[in-house]
Amino acid sequence: VQLQASGGGLVQAGGSLRLSCAASGLTFSSYAMGWFRQVPGKEREFVASIFLNSGSTYYADSVKGRFTISRDNAKNTLYLQMNSLKPEDTAVYRCAPLRSWPKNPLDYWGQGTLVTVSS
Repeated sequence: VQLQASGGGLVQAGGSLRLSCAASGLTFSSYAMGWFRQVPGKEREFVASIFLNSGSTYYADSVKGRFTISRDNAKNTLYLQMNSLKPEDTAVYRCAPLRSWPKNPLDYWGQGTLVTVSS
């Protein structure tokens, strides 16, 4: 399984970014998928998840109303639209297929993409 996240970068507080995660080596449409983030030295944190055919989504309280998760099963790609970014959103973001809904990941992790939000 390969999961390649991209789209991160440096942005000012209040700005937006769109992350993508290209998946291969698994039947993408058969898995609920999630975004997770981690700051070095801290525990990994759940961000958002989406069910098989985008029928259901679930968000951490800290990002609800600001982030939107979506998926394109034809392209085997997961997205995270991040608006109204805050400095506390700074982290490495990774995607993963879920072991169980709504936020228990399988142990497949790609390299991640770094998001840095300046104040």
